Amino acid sequence: MASKSAILLLALFLVVAAEVHSHDGEVKIKMNYVKSPLSPPPNAPPVVAHAPPPPVKPVTPPPPVVKTPYPSPPAPDKAPVPPSPVKPPVAPAPPAAPIVKSNKDCVPLCEYRCQLHSRKRVCMRACTTCCERCKCVPPGTFGNREVCGKCYTDMLTHGDRPKCP
Repeated sequence: MASKSAILLLALFLVVAAEVHSHDGEVKIKMNYVKSPLSPPPNAPPVVAHAPPPPVKPVTPPPPVVKTPYPSPPAPDKAPVPPSPVKPPVAPAPPAAPIVKSNKDCVPLCEYRCQLHSRKRVCMRACTTCCERCKCVPPGTFGNREVCGKCYTDMLTHGDRPKCP
């Protein structure tokens, strides 16, 4: 409510502006009336603004669909060539196993082989035994047992499990 009265007071100040002159003790007030661009004249009928109607787009029917038959295959000039047989991808060969010359060479190779094993001492004992007998330790920490040959892959425990890690 207070904001409405403040707006009304501001509008009244814009409508009426006064000039004050003082000469020899006389004060003259001259009132200038300014027409507000916001207020319509008192005798004018209210103006109602209408939005222009939206433009009407002409409705055009879609073009007719013409079905074309499939073209016949061209006559073969030569006998068809069978596709070349696809060769299966070749698996990369496992890395070569390090050469073991003596039993002292087995310890560092087996330590690397067994470093991630959950039972490191059991793995080391089996690995060094296999290394001494087969003179080979597979590369990496797991797998690649076929690199060391049948000696390494066919060695079994008393429970008929693979002995070499």
